[in-house]
Amino acid sequence: MMLSKPKKVKKSSRPTRDEFEMEELGNAIEEAYREKIEVIVTIWQREPLKGKITKLDGETKTVHILSEYETHKVKFIDILKVESAPR
Repeated sequence: MMLSKPKKVKKSSRPTRDEFEMEELGNAIEEAYREKIEVIVTIWQREPLKGKITKLDGETKTVHILSEYETHKVKFIDILKVESAPR
């Protein structure tokens, strides 16, 4: 009896961005952190988060976002967009 190989499941890949886009995103994150403004962060394969950026961790390359009463640690590479939250 021949067993068939399991089929590979194709993972959806993270969108690719060039250096310019990554720098723009980094600047937007840094400004939101410095100004302590509330932002909406669009994250790859997750729901958008609304909150304030409380910490930028260069060692682990994560961004800490305080949303309501919970801090979410999001990898920088997973952040697709940062925009000011409506007041």
